[in-house]
Amino acid sequence: MTSLPDRGVSSSSSDPLCEGNIAPCSSSSEQKEDCSLKRSKTSILSCVFNSPFNIFEAHQDSSANKSPKSSSGSYDWSRVLRRIVCSGSMWRFLGTSKVLTSSDVWFLGKCYKLSSEESSSDSDSESGHATFLEDFSSRIWITYRRGFDAISDSKYTSDVNWGCMVRSSQMLVAQALIFHHLGRSWRRPLEKPYNPEYIGILHMFGDSEACAFSIHNLLQAGNSYGLAAGSWVGPYAMCRAWQTLVRTNREQHEVVDGNESFPMALYVVSGDEDGERGGAPVVCIDVAAQLCCDFNKGQSTWSPILLLVPLVLGLDKINPRYIPLLKETFTFPQSLGILGGKPGTSTYIAGVQDDRALYLDPHEVQMNLDFINVISNSCLFNGALSSHSQQWQHKKTAKRGVFSTSQAVDIAADNIEADTSSYHCSTVRDLALDLIDPSLAIGFYCRDKDDFDDFCSRATELVDKANGAPLFTVVQSVQPSKQMYNQDDVLGISGDGNINVEDLDASGETGEEEWQIL
Repeated sequence: MTSLPDRGVSSSSSDPLCEGNIAPCSSSSEQKEDCSLKRSKTSILSCVFNSPFNIFEAHQDSSANKSPKSSSGSYDWSRVLRRIVCSGSMWRFLGTSKVLTSSDVWFLGKCYKLSSEESSSDSDSESGHATFLEDFSSRIWITYRRGFDAISDSKYTSDVNWGCMVRSSQMLVAQALIFHHLGRSWRRPLEKPYNPEYIGILHMFGDSEACAFSIHNLLQAGNSYGLAAGSWVGPYAMCRAWQTLVRTNREQHEVVDGNESFPMALYVVSGDEDGERGGAPVVCIDVAAQLCCDFNKGQSTWSPILLLVPLVLGLDKINPRYIPLLKETFTFPQSLGILGGKPGTSTYIAGVQDDRALYLDPHEVQMNLDFINVISNSCLFNGALSSHSQQWQHKKTAKRGVFSTSQAVDIAADNIEADTSSYHCSTVRDLALDLIDPSLAIGFYCRDKDDFDDFCSRATELVDKANGAPLFTVVQSVQPSKQMYNQDDVLGISGDGNINVEDLDASGETGEEEWQIL
């Protein structure tokens, strides 16, 4: 895992700071601000280290100076708190950092120059870790939750250990909505009240059936593709679930108020009848035009469109020939990233640096805010730490120690003063691109016809670089012998050779024998 200077994680208690030492700051002007930040947070550490409950003084003299009863109680509490402070989550809060390399980062269509010696003359590029981190931490981050209403007729009130693909897909679609309503340059504001459109987007991803794109409604929509509470699902089935849910919500809103709940057309890109057995998926310009026409209720004007491209790029591991092509998709201005990760572990990959994927992790376990309050109070009032002991012990969970999965969140659509902190993350995690599961899906958002034409031009250039094995291709129209893609198909299956429900296994994916691995 790699973190940026402002916020970070130490994955091991062997970090120098866990020894009570503060890492020296660089003298370069670029890092002066980080140095100041570290020193300010050092004062918090000092309060903890030097408080009456100093956790790094391991009761070596307690037997000589304290009664057995008090010694035992202090030691138990000290042991718990020491484990917390030396953990990665604690250092993420305090801002201890490891930095990315000086190579360029491509992040959702934008290039960031991280080298301090390199100034950007490219209008599409920006400089500095801080600028990149501001962008990264403004992306919508959706993680495991617990404590929501049971999903459908199941007993599941949490998606821990099985809902990562659903959460990853929610993140990708949320970015599309942010780009559509607020623009690519939008950054999360530091002060309230928040933009009503931003709050409205978060509301749609709440953990209840009343929220349009909740985990409850996604699982219901994807039932025919193998989605079910407690079961892991693949990216192809996940894309089809979104197609069904968007269509269902659109129909419901047209009946109720005539308004669209999803402000763009949705195109799940698949191949022709040969492509079903190994050929690259085909982006058909006429199909996209028809979907936009349907979205606009018969008008010929172009509409915004979200493209989801599910792919299988290998058998047990990704074929290396595809890695440069995947990297280049992040240079597209229309890029929404990738649903992918290690086998059986989905993440939202939003950027690349060198041969590393940079991602937001839906499995993340966030710090319990009560502990932050405990640390702050211990610095202000000696002895306050012990007053929280009973409360803290009550909060910890057996599986995750003192840290717990995010609680279920349902932000009201009109609550512009809402706490949205659980929807953002400043910790950048990385993964070698050659370790990515070969089953993945790429997303693109095109605002208008010109944007779609630019996407098609870039995609065609990418095909030319593929040496006969493209990720996907672009054509003007389907062959006359093949039917047009039908967005209104009851099952959401295209007539131009897309995979049928009968071909899916229990996970919603096709069997491996149905794919020719290139």
